[in-house]
Formats: sequence, C-alpha cells, structure tokens
Amino acid sequence: MTIIYWVIFGLIAGSIANFIAPSSQGGILGSIILGIIGAVVGGYLGQIFFGVGVTGFNLISFVVAVAGSLLVLLISRLL
Repeated sequence: MTIIYWVIFGLIAGSIANFIAPSSQGGILGSIILGIIGAVVGGYLGQIFFGVGVTGFNLISFVVAVAGSLLVLLISRLL
C-alpha cells in the first residue's frame, strides 16, 4: 500500500508543479514521475539545507515535494 500512497503523492505534487509552471509534455505519467523525483530531490535538499524533508502526508512535505518538482522541471527544461 505504501507505493500506492507515494504514487498518489507524486501525482499531486507533480500536478501542482505543472500548474505553477505549465508544460505541454508528459501527461499524467509525466506528472507522476516528476512528482516522485521531485519529492526525492526536494526531501534530500530540504533535509541538507533546512532540516525538513518529506515525512508523510502533511503540509511541509507537500511544499518540499512541490519545490523539488519545480526544481526538477526547471532542470529538465534547461537540458
């Protein structure tokens, strides 16, 4: 069940990132992948620099995951 939760969490975070910075590529699968990678990147960088990470379904985790998703989105567009 935990993997299903992370897929849903990734979809939500990726969708919010796509809403903030729209992209015509990827679709729903791209949003899920972007959200999951963004949650990992955001959690890692947030833990290193600010002492907060992705700890579950709470507001701080969503903010960190969306910020990570935006960062991943920005880097992917630059490449």
